[in-house]
Order: sequence, then C-alpha cells, then structure tokens
Amino acid sequence: MRGVRLLLLLPVGLASLCGAFYLPGLAPVSFCEPPQPGQEGSKDCKSQIELFVNRLDSVESVLPYEYDAFDFCQDATEKRPSENLGQVLFGERIASSPYKFTFNKPETCKKVCMKSYNPENAKDVSKLAFLKKGMQLNYQHHWIIDNMPVTWCYDVEDGQKYCNPGFPIGCFVTAAGRVKDACVMSADFNKKNTFYLFNHVDITIMYHSGKDENWPGARLVAARLEPRSFKHTEKNDLICDGLPMEIPAVFSEKLDVIYTYSVKFVENNSIKWASRWDYILESMPHTNIQWFSIMNSLVIVLFLSGMVAMILLRTLHKDIARYNQMDSSEDAQEEFGWKLVHGDVFRPPRKGMLLSVFLGQGTQIFIMTFITLFFACLGCLSPANRGALMTCAVVLWVLLGTPAGYVSARMYKTFRGEKWKTNVLLTALLCPGVVFADFFIMNLILWVKGSSAAIPFGTLAAILAMWFGISVPLTFIGAYFGFKEKPIEHPVRTNQIPRQIPEQSFFTKPFPGIIMGGILPFGCIFIQLFFILNSIWSHQMYYMFGFLFLVFIILLITCSEATVLLCYFHLCAEDYHWWWRSFLTSSFTAVYLFVYAVHYFFSKLQITGTASTILYFGYTMIMVLIFFLFTGTIGFFACFWFVSKIYSVVKVD
Repeated sequence: MRGVRLLLLLPVGLASLCGAFYLPGLAPVSFCEPPQPGQEGSKDCKSQIELFVNRLDSVESVLPYEYDAFDFCQDATEKRPSENLGQVLFGERIASSPYKFTFNKPETCKKVCMKSYNPENAKDVSKLAFLKKGMQLNYQHHWIIDNMPVTWCYDVEDGQKYCNPGFPIGCFVTAAGRVKDACVMSADFNKKNTFYLFNHVDITIMYHSGKDENWPGARLVAARLEPRSFKHTEKNDLICDGLPMEIPAVFSEKLDVIYTYSVKFVENNSIKWASRWDYILESMPHTNIQWFSIMNSLVIVLFLSGMVAMILLRTLHKDIARYNQMDSSEDAQEEFGWKLVHGDVFRPPRKGMLLSVFLGQGTQIFIMTFITLFFACLGCLSPANRGALMTCAVVLWVLLGTPAGYVSARMYKTFRGEKWKTNVLLTALLCPGVVFADFFIMNLILWVKGSSAAIPFGTLAAILAMWFGISVPLTFIGAYFGFKEKPIEHPVRTNQIPRQIPEQSFFTKPFPGIIMGGILPFGCIFIQLFFILNSIWSHQMYYMFGFLFLVFIILLITCSEATVLLCYFHLCAEDYHWWWRSFLTSSFTAVYLFVYAVHYFFSKLQITGTASTILYFGYTMIMVLIFFLFTGTIGFFACFWFVSKIYSVVKVD
C-alpha cells in the first residue's frame, strides 16, 4: 500500500518541480500606471497593454481564417510574434490589433475605426458577403491579452457559468424568423433575414496588485468581455446604447460600421498569477465524467487481468506441469493443446517485411506518445504554452528514427528476411510518406480556400528537411545496429514441414477473434476520445493530461492482455499463425476509432460544406493510421513475450 501511495504522489512531486521554474515565454509581466510628466518610469513595469488577435474559427466549418481575411479594424503598424512549429501546424496566426490600453485607465465607447460599404463597389460587396458568411457560420474571434485568452462568460443550464475563450463576429435571424446562435442573448435581435454585427466590446481586465508582494506594479489575472451591437447614428458623438447594428441580407444601400470598445480595470487579489487560467478550465464541466471514464477503464482492466491471471496461474500452470510429466512415448502421442504446435509456432510469417516495418513505426510512435504525455502531465505543455504539445510531438518523432530502424531491422532479421535495403527504406518512408501525402492534399484544399490553416511553403520545406535530413539518417543508423545484432533466439526449433491446422470453430477463426480483440481497448478510451475530438473540432481547451496519461497506461495493459488472451485460445486450438493476428487483434481498435469518428461527425458536429467534410475525414485518417500502428505494436510485443515465455518452460523432445 505504501508503494502505491508513493507511485500516486510521484506525478504531484514532479509537477511541483516543473512549477518551481518559469517555462520560456511564460514568465509574469508587471504593469504600472504611466509615470507623471518629469518622472522616470520603472524598467520592470509596462504601462501599455496590447491586445493580440488570433485566427477565427467555427464549429460549423473546419476552415479557420486569419483576422485580416475579414474586414475588421487593422493595426497601422502590425506586428506578428514569432510562432513555433505547433502553432503553424494548427493554423494559429497571431497579430497585433488596434485595441491598445493604458494600465488602470478606463475608456468608455472609444472609437477604433469606421468601415464604409458601397453596394456599387464590387470589392465592398465581396467584403460584406464574406463578413455575412462568417456570421452565418458562427465564426469566433480569439483575442489575447498578456498571453491569456480574453473570455466571454455566460450562464448555461443549472446556473453554471461557462467561459468561452472566443466570442462570435455576430449572429443571424433566418428568413423564417429562427434566431440562430448568439442572437438569443437579446430580444432586440428579432428582424427576419437580418445579420447583427457585434461591433462593440465591453472589456474588463482584472489585476493582482503587487503592493503586499515582493514585485512592482500589478499582474493581469483575467480578461473578460461582453460582445455588443450598436448602430452608432452620431459619428462624432458616439453613444454605446440604443438599437443594434443591423446588416440586411440584401445589400442595397450604403452602410457605415463603427467599431468601438469600453475598458475598465478591477483589482482582484484573490486570484494568483499562477492560477489565472483556472476560472476558464473550471467552467468546463468535465471532471466528473473523467472520473467515470477512469473507473470504466479500470473495471475493464480488472476484468481482463482476472482472466489473464486465471489462465497464467491455473490453466497454464497445469498445462506445463502435465506436459513436463509426460515421459513415455505413449503419453507424448496423446499431446494436445498449445504444446502440439511447438515446432511451428515460431515459423516466420508471410509478409514479414511489412510487419517488421509496421512494428518499427509503431515503436517510434509509442515512445513519442509516452514522452509527450509525460511532459504534458508535468505541466510543461500547458494551454498557456501555445503550440508546445504539437511541437514536442513532431520533434520527438523526428529524433526517434533510431529505435524505429533498430526494431524493424531486428524483427526482419528474426523473420529470416534478406532484402535489408528495402526494409530500411520502407521503415523510413512508407508510413511517414502516407501521412505526408494525406497532409499535403489537405493543405492544398486549405490553400485553395484561403484558410489560415494552410501551411506556408517554407514550413512544408522545413518539415521535409527534418524528415529527410534528420529522421531518415537516424532510421538508417538504427537499422545498421539492428542488422548487426543476432536474430532473436526462439526457445524451440522450427520443423521443416509445416503442420496442418485442424478445422477451426467460428470463434477461433482469425476474423471474429480480431473483431473481438479491439472492443475492450476501445471501451477504455471512448469517453476520453470524446474530449479529445471536442478539443480538436469544437475548439475547446484540453488540459486534463493526468487523466489522459492514466488512460494511456490502461490502454497499454488492455491491448496487451486482450491480445495474450486470444493468442492463448488460438494456440490451444492448434492454430500457430499468431504473428499477424497478434498485431491486428489490438490494432483493430483503430477501426472502432474510425467508426466513432464517423458517429461523432454526424451526431455532434454541425460541419457543413464539401471542403470541411473532406478535411475532417482526411485528418481523421491520419489519427487512425497512427493509432493502428501504435496499438498493433503493443499487442504484438505482448504476445511475442507471452509465446516465448510459455514455450521456454516446457520440455520439448
């Protein structure tokens, strides 16, 4: 019990270690009121607060767009902070905005800019049509102050408050009078076939004062806003009140849109800078469901572990004792069960080249996933560190070419393969090539549609350079050492003539076994999968990496145990073709993952348009392939260990 307690406390200790230092780019910034004329300001304190804008996205479309794609107010001197690889791959495009504030200086109904639209000007018609399309598809702004999302908090069912890190451009009332999306927030949004633009925001910035602390000025701990719609009739005397900003569906007369904002500052010393993200994360009602997910997974693991323990400790123990007591030739002739196939169980599989390549790639993905999740558990890849998760995963994958090459080469040599050059090339190029081809086609669609998620040519060239310049040579090095090693020695010799496999019952045939094998591992992950898909396609934050790491470990155990269990049943039925079956049994979980993704698309998402549908399924196929290789590799090596172990403890003549 003490050991279990220590094991549970280990992540907590490591997390506190990670929290003991500031991650790069995540150190706190202090803000002070501007100095009086003649006074010198503090070097450690800023007085100007900049608001940055990110891409706009929608739950109804997979295509994100840059802020500049819509006709909003632009910053005269636009600055773009440098973005890491993960941000570029996820289509984040952060830029400075014309919304600039002075610390602790409130503003009321301040004008940002005015946009005029003329129905006779084709360019104006196009701009307004794009803005309307954005409102119709419920595109959301994502604003950032001090590396923290500006949130829109509103009440949901059961009196809970949900804080959304985005807010809509506007909303639409259909020709039939149906109020869509954010138009439900006000009774003023009631005119049929009309768009309502949110051209005003009320911003509240909360700060933690440093008076009683050992640092100067104040630190920002929250930024919230309320989107509003006002038709500013007096251009020189702006009043943020009255009728909303209507944009008719049919654009027939000139239109002026004035963008304004109000800002106020509130001191709140109850929120610490280190926990300033908590109010966003706590508003997401996931935790109870996550615990249910863990309990569900643990029940499956306990059930499987019980069955495996029963087989290993009772049935297998009896089998081995009985087989080892057979001394006379008469007894030997009455052999039955898994010992009968000892002369064929290690016969090399068909298509051993492809299997070894899959195993190499699966090993690479397994190590990459394990290390990435471990760092995420420590808090080093938190949502505050934008793009860090994806960057970490890609860099690790590139650097882990050596284990992929080594495992693939060693297994291929064990399968008595001789075409080692083909093996190395396929390990380095086959699966990454399929992923890159899929990714490239998706990128072409995004580029044609003008989406911000389209990866620039320079980044694509950099990814190719990392693949061919680092990953491929490392795979070659791993393969060199793998081929230098001796093949893995099997505990029993293989007969020259293959044994005939008896007629199998329905459940011991390959296909039913493979289908059954994927059900239990999928049962462990499907609840967690819902949150992961939500974070990708519904743009919700995913932060519960502790739960995910636990589910990952449970998935490893389940894949291993389910494969070992079915492998034992098949060997008892005197079917020795276990190599491919062990890989496919656990990797069939990926097929269930794909089926769930299809169900999620039709039941949970509101995605419209051919391009968005193609993109959804294109990216899903990449996820499915990665999951297929990863789970298959786990099942294979668990089964390989099991088979080697049981045949090493029986006496064979």
